[in-house]
Amino acid sequence: MSAQLPAGWSTRRPTLDDVPLILSLVHASDIAAVGEPDFTADEVREELTGPNTDMSRDSWLAFDADGRIAGWAYPRNPTGQARDLLEVYVWPERGLPAQRPLLELMLARMAERAAELGHDPYAVRAAALPTEERYIELLTAAGFTFLKQHARMRMALDGVSPEAPEPPAGVTIRPVRPDDEAEMRRFHAVIEEAFLDSDHPSAGYADWRRQFEAETTVSFDEWFVAEADGELAGVLQSADPDEGTNEAWVRSLAVLRSYRKRGLGEALLRRAFAVYAAKGRPLVGLGVDMANPTEAARLYRKVGMTPLYRANVYQTTVKAA
Repeated sequence: MSAQLPAGWSTRRPTLDDVPLILSLVHASDIAAVGEPDFTADEVREELTGPNTDMSRDSWLAFDADGRIAGWAYPRNPTGQARDLLEVYVWPERGLPAQRPLLELMLARMAERAAELGHDPYAVRAAALPTEERYIELLTAAGFTFLKQHARMRMALDGVSPEAPEPPAGVTIRPVRPDDEAEMRRFHAVIEEAFLDSDHPSAGYADWRRQFEAETTVSFDEWFVAEADGELAGVLQSADPDEGTNEAWVRSLAVLRSYRKRGLGEALLRRAFAVYAAKGRPLVGLGVDMANPTEAARLYRKVGMTPLYRANVYQTTVKAA
């Protein structure tokens, strides 16, 4: 490794016992970057234990000379495809000396992961807020180039009626039937089919189930399907909120290509918003790829959501080690 940690600093692998410590680091980074925490304990656990992630080989924690946590680095490739995402969090200001060493550790590990997953070359992505100029310089020096932007959007739910407006004629919006295996498989298939023309990474049914079943709670009454012409044509998958913020979260909104421009996406969102409001959720949020060819961001603005912040996405390629 060409970039060395300062004298007395160290790295080690994380364990699940480190989740509260890691969360304190991520929250400090979030507050410095966007003014508020934007990560949950469940998300930390998911990043440490998700598909194709081995925390004993893929992730590092960095500590300063006083033993305080200074950084956390980890990958994300739940589908095992030829594209990975690396994340490097550092404690604001005092953790900066760990940023480049952690990035270099991750890039070396990415070459190994490429070989393990059977891909050569292997695309590697990283995200940075436009204000994170130092990190962007490090990414650029490491061979990353700008690819696109991703937005974190939000809307306040005060004033939203717990009774959703009627959907368009011929469209039915209802909760998913989680005990119906055939319907759950179709729910997943709609997500996969709807995102074929986007940059969304594909996930098999088993991996998709494994991801949400690993969460602490799953509120299926916040998952919805849109039926039109006798077809399950659209779906909305929610994620349970963090206890600290109680912010509702739209994980996926998908409408089959042949049913777009008929109001299904808006009807799904408004039904979900009504249920969130009825439960007393103060906010709803989601993430959106600003390069999505369906122009999803336009729909989200139409229903009242606005960007909380935008992140640049950068990409490079590595050869399998």
